[in-house]
Amino acid sequence: MNKSDISFFEKYLSIWVMLCMATGVLIGQFLPQIPNFLSRFEYANVSIPIAILIWLMIYPMMMKVDFTSLLHVGKNPTGLYLTWVSNWLIKPFTMFGIAYLFFHIVFRSLISPDLAKDYLAGAILLGAAPCTAMVFVWSHLTKGNPAYTVVQVASNDLIILIAFTPIVALLLGIGGISIPWNTLLLSVFLFVVIPLFGGMITRNILIHKRGESYFNTVFIPKFNHITIVGLLLTLILIFSFQGHIILQNPLHILLIAIPLTIQTFFIFSLTYFAGRKLKLCHNIAAPAGMIGASNFFELSVAVAISLFGVSSPVAMATIVGVLVEVPVMLTLVRFANKTKHWFKT
Repeated sequence: MNKSDISFFEKYLSIWVMLCMATGVLIGQFLPQIPNFLSRFEYANVSIPIAILIWLMIYPMMMKVDFTSLLHVGKNPTGLYLTWVSNWLIKPFTMFGIAYLFFHIVFRSLISPDLAKDYLAGAILLGAAPCTAMVFVWSHLTKGNPAYTVVQVASNDLIILIAFTPIVALLLGIGGISIPWNTLLLSVFLFVVIPLFGGMITRNILIHKRGESYFNTVFIPKFNHITIVGLLLTLILIFSFQGHIILQNPLHILLIAIPLTIQTFFIFSLTYFAGRKLKLCHNIAAPAGMIGASNFFELSVAVAISLFGVSSPVAMATIVGVLVEVPVMLTLVRFANKTKHWFKT
């Protein structure tokens, strides 16, 4: 695997996340006037500064997705069916089951019932949102079929519009967590519908005026660092509000990471080996596994903040998902590359 295949920021994202967590906690402890001031800018339980930063993360991702690729859905659909089943009929429910097992049973003596419920809600939000951006990196690192990966991602983005809200509402309800439907629908509209259609319109206009080569090689790369900076600033803000929770429960970050990591390995293994059984090519099966294993954590964070507030343990649980994703996914990339000979080429 060539080091140039993944950017410096992406490769060490977990380190940046930890640094931002520490920075945010320190700001919350020693400069509390900053989060107190920012908390004034809120509408319908949504922090306006964080909403802007999340848009900076999500909008460029949506511009990358070529929805015209869906015209080729009928060609070799088996890999698409595998992705859809894994992401929408299995993953959200296994995430719920594994998270419930650990938070409510295994860690019962370490986590209060209220915190267990909050951490479960964060896990549900992560499990119901398959990856739409970093999966292009994971697909590239496993030498996945880039055209097919685009179709997989584009179709999942459209499914999010329909399936995310009812799945989240169902699982939150099963977990005994009250569901503010209006806020949930508003979150999906703000952080999925608007950036998805906005990105689609921007992409079509620019490609029509300047050409696809300009769009892919000149325009899109301008947003690469903006997306990462938006993510890191969001983490600093969130943890400036979360400081007291972190300092009171430092062990809980590890406790949250355990079921999230187990779920990631489980859903990848399930999808990857199903691809082998279905006799898919490695360059289709590996990205399918990566899409199922990784999460659209930007959306999860946004919805967690909208539903439960920026200082809620639910938001912290989704951030832990960001923390563990990169090292775990790089491990899965190495595994996929070493087992390429298991598949037909």
